Amino acid sequence: MVRRIRHFGEPNSVTKFPNQVDRLLCSHQTRRGTRERRRVFKRSLRVTLLLLMLARSLTNRLRIRLGLDREWWLVLVAGGIGVAMGTAAIGFILPIRWLERMPELLGEEFAGLSQLLLLVAPCVGALLTALVFWIFPTNFRGHGVTRVMLAVNREQSNLPIRLGIRHWLASTCTIGSGGSAGPEGPIVTIGATVGSNISRWLKGDGASAATLLGCGSAAGLAAVFNAPLAAIFFTMEVILRDFSLRTFTPIVIASVVSAATAQMWLGSSEPLFGVGIEFFQNKSETFTIGQTFFYVVFGLLTALIAVGFIRLLPISEKLFARIPVPSLLRPLMGAILLGGLGAAWMGLHKAGAGYPPFFGAGYSATRQLLDRSMYESALQGAGCDMLWIAGGIGVALLLKMVATCCTLGSGGAGGLFAPSLLLGAMSGGAFGMILHAAGFTGAPPPTHLALVGMAAMLASTTHAPLTGVLLVYELTRSYNIMLPLMLTAVIAALASRVLYRDSIYTAELASLGIRLGGMSDLTVLRRLHVSNLPLDTAITVSATDELSKVVGISAEHGVDDFVVLHEDGTYRGMVTSNDLRQALLNRQVIALLRVDEITRDDLPVVFENETLDVALDRFSRHDVERLTVLSRDKPERVLGLLSRAALMNRYQRELETS
Repeated sequence: MVRRIRHFGEPNSVTKFPNQVDRLLCSHQTRRGTRERRRVFKRSLRVTLLLLMLARSLTNRLRIRLGLDREWWLVLVAGGIGVAMGTAAIGFILPIRWLERMPELLGEEFAGLSQLLLLVAPCVGALLTALVFWIFPTNFRGHGVTRVMLAVNREQSNLPIRLGIRHWLASTCTIGSGGSAGPEGPIVTIGATVGSNISRWLKGDGASAATLLGCGSAAGLAAVFNAPLAAIFFTMEVILRDFSLRTFTPIVIASVVSAATAQMWLGSSEPLFGVGIEFFQNKSETFTIGQTFFYVVFGLLTALIAVGFIRLLPISEKLFARIPVPSLLRPLMGAILLGGLGAAWMGLHKAGAGYPPFFGAGYSATRQLLDRSMYESALQGAGCDMLWIAGGIGVALLLKMVATCCTLGSGGAGGLFAPSLLLGAMSGGAFGMILHAAGFTGAPPPTHLALVGMAAMLASTTHAPLTGVLLVYELTRSYNIMLPLMLTAVIAALASRVLYRDSIYTAELASLGIRLGGMSDLTVLRRLHVSNLPLDTAITVSATDELSKVVGISAEHGVDDFVVLHEDGTYRGMVTSNDLRQALLNRQVIALLRVDEITRDDLPVVFENETLDVALDRFSRHDVERLTVLSRDKPERVLGLLSRAALMNRYQRELETS
């Protein structure tokens, strides 16, 4: 104690003591502050963890409610597909536009060279197309959208990557050289190929593959037209035929992102094909109830033209198939005819008449048909002037149909979307001029009928009225045109289905023996595979066994259907309950018969990885209760029997839960 007092009593102790106390107090306050910060940090961490758990729970519930509980990753992949396809569409369309404008860029100074190009360019493009086909061969002879639909319905949405490359290069050669086809079908095929291969790379199942395929096709179409709504409904109405929310959500994201990406690269909101919103700004003329009759008649007329176009295309394919030349050179035959038509058109018109309206995708001709100045002078003149305009448009319409059949019927590459739009615009323009020439002053103006005709023709050829209506609505962005659009498109689509069952896409599938049912039924059946159903145990017998053995097994075990095998164990056929019943009517001959003598070898088999719509189609063709299920990897291996009752029970349960 004394030492401590002395210490504090020493010189400088007065100054040292407060410093030591301050240090003690500071260290105590520091430790207290550290403990307080730790408590705050722990409290904040608990709150953060609780919020994260709550957000995860809400997200999981939302995913389950939206049908994305197992496939939430599709949303992220769909966004990536949208960015990729928005960029790819720019690289695909712009070279075609530049090639199509080459005769115009040459100007009047090179008018002779322009006419020579019209004759030679389609032939050069056809030879380049044949070269692309030779480098990237395929077994399917048909158009791109039809090939995508075949993959969705029969091939578990698998598309080889070479198909996208083939359509990209071949369509550029065909359309850029003047071939009468559209770029929308190829971009849909390219996008579908991208989505299919991404799904394969990610090892997705059949349902996710179809969804990603749809994301790619919708993204490509949305970028070309800057019409994401139309692209979404075209994919769901025509390609997937599936309107479930699980499919709808990723396709919407891919379509919107793709359109935004294309706009970012272009620096504008105009569609890639060049018809912008400024062509539809005139709102002085509106739809009236008195014009309903004209639109109804026009819808019926459009359906007639569409059905004629649908029927003419396969006829042209058969005619070109009869030409005794190699199949790779048939596009050249069509190009020669197309070049001859172009040269004749330019010869009959005076210099500077411009590009033939039936060449290429036809977007420049569509721009002219939607321009009021094309009709104003004739509408102010005599009726004969209007009829001359209508007659000229009608001739161009027929030439466009012939040119498209020459290009695509001979085997050229391209789509049918753009030709359908141009045919609709031509039909509307000609019909409007005929009405005004006949004295119907209250009839719709030709420009309105041309717009409505685009939607009606697209609805008639594709049997997709929603796509046609939304496409033209997104181009005009005006609600004034919606009522006649919906009325005419629906009437045209219904009349087209009455006149001809198949659309321009399903007609090709029908020629292959593939029929598509209703959208809801087809979606349910296509989601499930034979392996998802319980199979009955297959009782196998040898073809050389006596029939009495089969009768004994049937009586002992209550079995009605038997699978008959060859001596090497491979599938031979079936003995059905009807066959046994017929044999039992003559019991005296049972001991004399062998199994092989009553075996049904005309019954089809079902493989485990096939969808239920395929199995149902095979049941409908044969009046049997069960079909044999074989392994795809080992066709000689019998997995069991698929019963019609099991298929229908599962189908009914899926309808109740979907």
